[in-house]
Amino acid sequence: MKIVLTGAAGFIGSHLAARYTADGHSVVGIDNFITGTIDNLATARASDAFEFVEHDVSADWTPIAERLRGAELVLHFASPASPVDYGAHPIETMLVNGIGTRNALDFASSTGARFLFASTSETYGDPLVHPQNEAYWGNVNPVGVRSCYDESKRYGEALTMAYARAKDADIRLIRIFNTYGPRMRRNDGRVVPNFVTQALEGKPLTIYGDGSQTRSFCYVDDLVEGIVRCAASTATKGLVVNLGNPDEYTIRHFAELVCRIARVPLDFVECPMPSDDPTRRCPDITRAKSLLDWQPQVGVEDGLERTIAYFGKTAQQAL
Repeated sequence: MKIVLTGAAGFIGSHLAARYTADGHSVVGIDNFITGTIDNLATARASDAFEFVEHDVSADWTPIAERLRGAELVLHFASPASPVDYGAHPIETMLVNGIGTRNALDFASSTGARFLFASTSETYGDPLVHPQNEAYWGNVNPVGVRSCYDESKRYGEALTMAYARAKDADIRLIRIFNTYGPRMRRNDGRVVPNFVTQALEGKPLTIYGDGSQTRSFCYVDDLVEGIVRCAASTATKGLVVNLGNPDEYTIRHFAELVCRIARVPLDFVECPMPSDDPTRRCPDITRAKSLLDWQPQVGVEDGLERTIAYFGKTAQQAL
């Protein structure tokens, strides 16, 4: 099968590119490197089944259309995804989830390809329902500092569903909850790279607020398995599917885990809570279990061991 993957040089996109080529598929990866890096693609580029196209998916796809010909699956993962990144690139974030999504949908519709839109748990905002299931509409500030990401992903979901209804497009949507693992950038601002980097450098861990807010952390290999199953399933056509780990941790507890696994003393500094930061975040994955026979297999301690080893190795290579 030939697959078009936008955002291929990003954290999750690069793992998907490596997985699909390893499984024997042909992958054309697209990225403009606004947040991704060519180094992330080292594994995928080692395969003859991978082709890379440097392009902004929010721009006209005509110049690259020939290289995409024959695609049977389009995976739209292009977008800044961390508060640091979409804070620095708010307009580009809006465009890639709006115009970029339309371009990807137009291409998929014109070729009859299956389409998967990578959305986010951020569409639930600061949730009033816990845990969050796919029927929950969310509690999002439409003009807040995070709205460029939250609302553009909500728009991307709405646009994808409009194509399903108006054009009978073969679509499915996933909402990704906090995912971590190798290839995360040290400075991307999310809790795992923040904590791991600070622990390895012997610095206090930065906790926002009192650390009582919760997150659930899914290792990237588990997420990729869920994505592959969702993209291949006919049962998910026209549906939204949560993908994440329902094991919930307070940020303070998570900081303790990181320090214990990194074998450093627990030390942290409290900072004010960022605007619109969710107080609780945990997925209901009943639908993924039922339709995909999927649930995470990598425990958080095992995942952190692997992630800390990766960050430690890359830190040594940078010296």
